Order: sequence, then structure tokens, then C-alpha cells
Amino acid sequence: MSTCLPVAAIDTALFSASYAIGRQRWLAALGKSVRCLAYPCPGTGPDGEALFTDTVWIGSEDAEKVVVLIAGTHGIEGFAGSAIELDVLHLIAGGHIVFPANTAVLMLHALTPWGFAWLRRCDADGVDLNRNVVDFGQALPENAAYELLRLALFLADARQRQSTFAEFEQQHGRVALEKAISAGQYCDPAGPFYGGKCPAHGRLVVDDLIGKYALQQRDLAVIDLHTGLGFYGYGEIICDHEPDSAGTTVAQHWYGDSVTLPLLGTSSSVPKTGLLDYAWHAIMNEHSCYITLEFGTFTTDQLFEVLLRDHQLWAQAGNDQARLQHGKLMLRHFCPNDQAWQEMVLFRARQVFTQALRGLST
Repeated sequence: MSTCLPVAAIDTALFSASYAIGRQRWLAALGKSVRCLAYPCPGTGPDGEALFTDTVWIGSEDAEKVVVLIAGTHGIEGFAGSAIELDVLHLIAGGHIVFPANTAVLMLHALTPWGFAWLRRCDADGVDLNRNVVDFGQALPENAAYELLRLALFLADARQRQSTFAEFEQQHGRVALEKAISAGQYCDPAGPFYGGKCPAHGRLVVDDLIGKYALQQRDLAVIDLHTGLGFYGYGEIICDHEPDSAGTTVAQHWYGDSVTLPLLGTSSSVPKTGLLDYAWHAIMNEHSCYITLEFGTFTTDQLFEVLLRDHQLWAQAGNDQARLQHGKLMLRHFCPNDQAWQEMVLFRARQVFTQALRGLST
């Protein structure tokens, strides 16, 4: 059975100050003996740096079981994801994490590198990768409630916007409000939670890795690292498999009663459209599952406000300084500069990673 002996001290210095620094440190942690696949991403960072999603396979190429660790699905959330992956790499290198010969680890670093670099959740086209997994050959999903609220989302007066939200919530309920704003929309590239018109960079990377490593033929434990939703510092295990599916059964067996399901209303997340999960669900066998490990920060209302202001600023031209200043508020929401929060994140991530390894071994 796999074991994890995380006797190494929690080190919050693993949280990097930028995408470029995080990438440099991640690559350095791999060492020269490990092969890394780098996927170039269109665009450049704030200092003109090239952008990449980096991936690494650790373990036997023939491994029947694979833990997949994903950082930066939502770009700015990669600050925490990068630190977690660095911590796991150090634990593996130090012998604190040991896994069987039939088990491997696949890490994806900065799945949306443009957003990581520019302190945004989306990519350069405004696409939210976690709403992008839909069939673009068919009619795209509709979110009529989003269109009703669209004008309010871009109001400069926050109080007026919040009043409109409160009225909508009173009429339709809190869940309906959150779904209207965040469940996913495909009509407004300037707006939040936009799913795009074609597969985004991160989705193409995932599709390529699934094919390259024949992941549909292996048992998988996928952990997608996110921040910004839920209780401060707690890592919620969110399962978007159907409640009566094999994936949910596996998740509950591996992770216990802490598993939450949006479709049952037990999660801090409402059900959403086009999740990255669905690309993996489609190729998973009955011994596999996909979870989102979501680390909470501040309230959902605060999340909406900071994110809506971000989209307002990026929809306007000639305000680069204001965007940079707001980026600091975005970073505060999605990766608080708080040692206690960072310690909780790294500790909980070690715990969940260990549960995944043990689950695959049983």
C-alpha cells in the first residue's frame, strides 16, 4: 500500500510571487533526470515572458494507476496550486511520499498560464476553462438568467448592482442567483464565467495528455486544485460526478464523508456547465474519480464583486494601471498573503493527496 509520511515541515515560502517565478521553481524541483512536457500558450506575460503549461510524469510508464494533480485551471488560482505541487515534489524527492511501482503521478502546472501571469481566472480571450468542456459542434448551452442580470453585472455602482442581486435572490432564491452568475454562459466574452466558442488551451492540453498516456486504460485519481470558494482555509472535496455513479461511490470510499456534491446541494458550489471534470469523466473507468479540491477564502458575494470588477476593467481600454492595482485585490481573494491560510492549504493538500494514493492502492 502507498504511504505518505509528511514529517517535513510545512513551508509557506513555496508560495511564489508570480507565474514566472512559480514556473522556474517548479521546473527546478523536477531535476534534470525527470522529463517534462511543455505546452506553449498563445500570448505573453506582463513582462513579455513566454507562457507554458508544464507537465511531468513521475513513475513507471506502465503504471496501472495514476494520481493526476492539476494546478491553475483558473489562472490566478495557480498560486496555491503551484505551491501544493512544489510541496508534493519535495515530499517525493525527500522520500516522505512513497507509492507502489504500479502507481504514477501526473502533474499539470499552470493549465491556464495567461490568467496565472496576469492575475485573472480566465485566458486571454476571456474564456473560463472550467466552463469550456461542452460540444461546440452542437447548440451551446443557454443561461437566460445571466442575460437578465448582464446589465447589472457591469454597473459601476456596486450598491445598485447588489440591490439588483438581492431582488433577484428574493424572487428566485440564492441558488438561482449563483447559477445565473456563475454556472456558465456562452454569449458574452467580456463577462464572467464565459465558456468560449471553441476548445481552450487547457482543454487541448488535457485531451493531448489523455491520448499520449492512454489514461482511459488506467485507474485515475484526479485532483483539480482551486481556491476562492467556501470556508476560509478549508479544502472542500467537491465531486461533480452524478450522485448515483461509480465515480461518486469511489470518491466517497476514498475521501469519506467530507465529499460534497453540488447536484445534491451539499457543496459550497452550485451545479455548473462545461466543467473540466467532464473531459475526464468521459474516459474514466469504474475504479476512478475526479474531485475538485477547493480552498475557501472569503464569501461568495466578495468573490462576485472582485471578479465583476476585474471583468469591468478588462472590458475597458486604456486603464492598465487600474487593472494592475485590481490584480492585487484578485490575488488577495484567491491566494491570501496569510501564513495561517497557506499552512492550512498545504496541510490539507498533503492529506487529500495521501487519501488518493491509498484509495488507488485498495
